[in-house]
Order: sequence, then C-alpha cells, then structure tokens
Amino acid sequence: MNLNNFISELKKINIEIKDIQLEQLNKYYELLVEYNKVMNLTGITEKEQVYLKHFYDSLTLTKVIDPTKEETLCDVGTGAGFPGLVIKILFPNLKVTLVDSLNKRIEFLKTVIRELNLKDIEAIHARAEEFAQTNREKYDIVTSRAVAPLNILLEYNIPLLKENKYFIAYKGIISQEIINSEHALKELNAKVEKVEEFLLPIEQSNRTLLLIKKEKKTNKKYPRKNADIKKKPL
Repeated sequence: MNLNNFISELKKINIEIKDIQLEQLNKYYELLVEYNKVMNLTGITEKEQVYLKHFYDSLTLTKVIDPTKEETLCDVGTGAGFPGLVIKILFPNLKVTLVDSLNKRIEFLKTVIRELNLKDIEAIHARAEEFAQTNREKYDIVTSRAVAPLNILLEYNIPLLKENKYFIAYKGIISQEIINSEHALKELNAKVEKVEEFLLPIEQSNRTLLLIKKEKKTNKKYPRKNADIKKKPL
C-alpha cells in the first residue's frame, strides 16, 4: 500500500488525513524500524506492508464506530501501538491509554509519544487482568488486536468499559469464536452489536471487527487471576 493508496482507502472509511498526521505516521514508521532492530516489535517492516497491515488495519474501526463522538480509549495488549497509537494520531480528540505486559514495548511507545509530541496519551506496563481490576468502568472504547481467543479477551476488557460503551475486537475469521463466547458475553453483561466482515485492500485477506456493547456493570469477581482465566475460560 503506497501513500496514495493509503490516503485513498482512508477516504473510503470516512477518514480525511492531514499532512501533519502523515508526517507523524512516517516518523512512527521510522522509529518502529529502528527499534525493531534491537527488540521484537513486529515481523512486518517493509513500508508499504506496515501502512497496510498495521496503520490502515488499525483505522478500520471507523467501520463500526465514530471515534470523534467518544472521549476515552484503552488499547489492551497494544504491542507496538496497534491499533491504539495509530488511532490517537488520526483522532487526537481521544484520551488514550496503551497497556502492554512487556516493558520494552512500553518504553518504545513512550519514545514515539515523545517524538511525535502527542498529548493526552499514556503507555502503561501492566498485565491486562491486573489493570482491569484497578481501572473498572473507565473507558468509552476498549480495543484489542491481541491473538487471545474472544472469550478470554472479553474477560480482560469488558470490566474496563463504562456501561453502554464498546469493546472492539480486531480479528480474522471468527464465527466459531463468537459461538464459543456466548457464555462469557452473558456472564459479563455484554452483547455483540455488530459483526463487520471485510477484505483488507490489495492483499484481500479476511478481517472481522466485532462491536460489543456492555449493557450493565460487570461483576467485581471479573477479571479473575490470569491462571484461572487460562485454566477455565468463561
């Protein structure tokens, strides 16, 4: 995905990107490649692939929600900042929290935040289930592009949401995972509001965005300890 493709495809999902945002993304890319030489941030480093599989992919949330109408976002298991940091660059109105369990990644993200001069964004080193216990009912949007099964992601992320707000799960083909998550959704007082299936431009790989609404407060026993979640998922 070259730059013209990137700009054009963003327009199709109702995003008009500004020059300063293009500059910030380019600087982000340069830092990603530089730091990736000494730590494992991503297996994708070729520029056109990063713009397609990381930057564009992160911004597809506009297919299911309007980020300009929300105030706070938490990206759980953010890794190298996808999707949370990319979303922050394009939607500076959001107050963003990036959470990851690996401190090296958090230090990288802090460098990017500083170099791009971003405001109202923090990167926090914490395990997802521990962070959720101390930041309950706090966010309008929670995102996760993590590889964990949906029923596990739900237990990590739903407690972070305010009532009547949304968790967005970035996935590939997911029909079986949704079926396997019916009990978790019921237990956590959440429901699938929208399933948006589409093909990533150019390479045509399968993508699914799940928009999940939290209908009522989450029981305080969730999330459980990580060992319990892994041993007996909801």
